[in-house]
Amino acid sequence: MPTQTPEIQSVDDVIEMIRPAVRAQHEYVVGAPDGIEVKLNQNESPFDLPEELKTELAGAFAQVDFNRYPDEQPYRLRERIAEYDGVDPEAIIVGNGSNEITYTFGMAFMDPGTPVVLPTPMFSLYEKVARLHEADLTRVGPREDLSFDTEAIIDAVKQTGARVTIVTSPNNPTGKAMPLADIERIVDAAPGMVVVDEAYVEFNPEGTAVDLLDDHPNVIILRTLSKGFGLAGLRVGYLIGHPRVVREMMKSRLPFMVDRFAEQAALAILNRPDLLSERVEALTASVQQLTSAMEEMNGVEVVPSAANFVLFTTPLSSADLQDRLADQGVLIRDMSGYPELEGYIRVSAGTEAENKAFLGALDNAL
Repeated sequence: MPTQTPEIQSVDDVIEMIRPAVRAQHEYVVGAPDGIEVKLNQNESPFDLPEELKTELAGAFAQVDFNRYPDEQPYRLRERIAEYDGVDPEAIIVGNGSNEITYTFGMAFMDPGTPVVLPTPMFSLYEKVARLHEADLTRVGPREDLSFDTEAIIDAVKQTGARVTIVTSPNNPTGKAMPLADIERIVDAAPGMVVVDEAYVEFNPEGTAVDLLDDHPNVIILRTLSKGFGLAGLRVGYLIGHPRVVREMMKSRLPFMVDRFAEQAALAILNRPDLLSERVEALTASVQQLTSAMEEMNGVEVVPSAANFVLFTTPLSSADLQDRLADQGVLIRDMSGYPELEGYIRVSAGTEAENKAFLGALDNAL
C-alpha cells in the first residue's frame, strides 16, 4: 500500500519542506535610502564605459539574433581571457560574475561534513555557500592589524584536513593583501583545494598567484570584471584552474550563463588595455587621496588598503556615521555585521568629485 503522506495545510507546511541549511541563511540585500547622490558602498568602479564604446557595442548588439541561445561557454571571450592571463583556454570557466562561479565550486567540492577553512573577515558569500552545503566550517580570525594570520590558517588546514581553503587577496572587506609566498605556503600545506579570490588583483602590488597553477593542480583562482574593469552591471567573472579539474567542474554548472551583450562588452574592454591601465591608476590614486585625507582628521583610523576601497573607524558608531552621511547624500558601508569589524566603515574609491563630497560629509559628521 502507498505510504500515507501528511496533508499540506498552510504555507508554513511548504516552508518546512525547504532545506534547513537554506532557511538558516539570509538574503543578500544591500539596499539604499532615497536621496543618495554619491554611492560609495559597493566597491564599484566610478567609471562607466566611454560613450563612443557604448555606441559601438549598441550597434554590434543590434545584429545579434535574440531568439538564439548564447554559447554554453563564450568561446571568444575565453580565448581572449586566456591570452590576457597567459593560460590555456581550457583552464578557464567564464560565468555570470564570480559569485555564480562560487556556487559552481561549492557544488563540485562541498558535501555535508566537508572540512572548509575560511580566514575571517571575508566576503560573506563564501561562508554562505559552505553552510548551504552543510560543510564543516573552520573560521580563522585575523591578526590585530586585520592582516591574515598565515600560521593559524596553515594550522587549521592541517588539523582539519581541509578539502577547501579560501583566501581572498586583496581581502574584501579589509583591503589587506596576502604575500604570494604565504599563499604558496598554504597551498603546499593544504590536502585539498585552495581557492584564491583575486577580485581586486588589478590594484594588488603583490601581483597574481596564477603562476602557482603550473605546479599545483589543487589551486583555483577567481577573477571578476566588476572592479578594475568596471563591468559590475554586466556580470562577468571567471575561474582559472587545471584544465582537467575545469572539465570536471563544468559538469556541475548551468549552461548559457553569459549573455551575448556581456561577452561583447568584456571583449571590448579587454581589447583596450590602455583604458584599463588608466582607470586602475586613477583608482589607486583615489585610494591614496582618501587615505591621506582621513589620516589628517582627528579620531579617524585608516586601514592601509591594496584594493579600491578603504576601511576606517571614527569616534562615532558605524551605524550613526552611515546615517549622518546618508543624510548628506553620501552612501558608505557599515561593516559591523562582521564580528571582527565592529565599528568599522568601508568607503569605495570614487571620482575626485565623489571623494571630495565624501570627505566634506565626513568632516561635517564628525
